[in-house]
Amino acid sequence: MSMDMPLARALGARIQAIDFAALPDAAVGWAKIGILDTVGVTLAGASEPCARIAARVLGAAPGPALIFGTSRGAAPPDAALINGTAAHALDFDDCSNTLGGHPSAPMLPALFALAEGRTVSGADLIAAYVAGFETETRIARAVNFHHYEKGWHPTATLGTFGAAAACAHLLRLTPAQTATALAIAASFASGIKANFGTMTKPLHVGHCARNGLTAALLAAEGFTANHDVFDHAQGFFLVFNGAGNFDPDAVLRDWAAPFDIQHPGLAIKQYPCCGSTHPAIDAALALRAAHGLTAEQIEHVTSWTHPRRLAHTNRPQPGSALDAKFSVQYCLARALAEGRVVLSHFMGDAYADPAIRALMQRIEAAPHPAMAMADTAHFGAEVRVLTKDGRSLVQQVDRPLGRTAENPLPAAILEAKFLDCAGRSLRPDAAAGVLDLLRRLDGLADVAVLRDALAEGVA
Repeated sequence: MSMDMPLARALGARIQAIDFAALPDAAVGWAKIGILDTVGVTLAGASEPCARIAARVLGAAPGPALIFGTSRGAAPPDAALINGTAAHALDFDDCSNTLGGHPSAPMLPALFALAEGRTVSGADLIAAYVAGFETETRIARAVNFHHYEKGWHPTATLGTFGAAAACAHLLRLTPAQTATALAIAASFASGIKANFGTMTKPLHVGHCARNGLTAALLAAEGFTANHDVFDHAQGFFLVFNGAGNFDPDAVLRDWAAPFDIQHPGLAIKQYPCCGSTHPAIDAALALRAAHGLTAEQIEHVTSWTHPRRLAHTNRPQPGSALDAKFSVQYCLARALAEGRVVLSHFMGDAYADPAIRALMQRIEAAPHPAMAMADTAHFGAEVRVLTKDGRSLVQQVDRPLGRTAENPLPAAILEAKFLDCAGRSLRPDAAAGVLDLLRRLDGLADVAVLRDALAEGVA
């Protein structure tokens, strides 16, 4: 590697150089959107079985860090795992094209847990979040998309570095200590895509949040780790990706110029299911609205998506509610039959609805012939509906609404999503109060006020 110091040390210096006062307005604005959205989906996921089981197995002994959706506290590492699992339980959390996964859920539960017992301003939280976001997405530039296609779950493998960097920034560690936190995180990095569609996928995120927090706390106490962890012949890049399948120079190239959260930016989900299904959903909803389609009129549906996205969403017979979140056939059937895709579609045994199952039998999913695997614009889809009266209706979507900063989700939809999600745990007045605090996050002197509002507002 052509640098005078280990990559972890160079990263440590850059992470600690990030200062809220110097952040561009756009970076602060997008950070507030990511934090708001993540708090909402965590509140929605708090009552899901995976989060409850995690809390029960851990024992969740009383401690200072809030377990979202309750008024109870736990030790910070336990709270990070439980809340991290809840944040990803519904697969409704934000995405990043660069990461090839979900950037905020691995970091924010760790940051909220770490903030307990400390005076942390909203500005402190935002700066730490941006530092973690930049770290995980820059490492992603070095390893993707080979890393993603090999079968690693980047949300977890790379999000561990984001969580460690964010926590190191909030703790104001030295650059050397931050490098140690990243080196520890490299040994914690894990998560394979074979577990998509099960409770283990959100557990990846909880595990990631706890591990990133633990790595930073260990580094703060003088724990040791090898700063050559990225550069070593048996280090992260070579072990996870293999020789010739990564570009280490991409990590520091154009660091923060602009911040990745500005460009390409966040993807905020409209639908509570795998983001790889969203462009097809958008296309189906557009066809339904434009032509007044009903399920009874449909003879056959063909859905073409990018082969990278089809690999884990071609599930014609989902066997559980979680599995249905990764079935493009199921998501399209709901969109075409009902004109919406909402949380209730992935609750209980909704996935087994006989009418939806019947429509799914008429839906075929295939890789789009014009979307190459090497392409980085991999969130397009095309849907064709053949009607029983002989019409062929086609809609193409280059990227779903909310995908990247250039195609943002309108504020009204974002806030409506938040209130809907938060309402699963909080009273309506409390949800509105938390929303107001999050709108003003950069002006809060101490985020403890947010913690109190969350604890006191439980329905």
